[in-house]
Amino acid sequence: MRRIYLAGPMTGLPELNFPAFHAEAARLRALGFDVVNPAEINPEPNACWRDCMKADIRELVTCDTIALLPNWSKSRGAKLEHHIACGLGIIRINAADIREPAREAVPA
Repeated sequence: MRRIYLAGPMTGLPELNFPAFHAEAARLRALGFDVVNPAEINPEPNACWRDCMKADIRELVTCDTIALLPNWSKSRGAKLEHHIACGLGIIRINAADIREPAREAVPA
């Protein structure tokens, strides 16, 4: 687990829940992970949902793990991202459960 995609609710939340995304991205980066944060991919608050999801999914498929923020299952977008991750065999984990620093890849 090295490259992590953050997934969670945005639509309808104050500030699109960006503070929670940014805080979790900072925490995971401090642990040494390469984090893909949708709040950084699509910083425009009035962007079209579909366009945002297309950009996010392009990044999701480059990750080996999807880290789920609280209440992700109440989000249409996060549920779609989770479904894609399941279909592609991407590791799924609650973001809060990641507590250990990233480990360096060991050459084969």
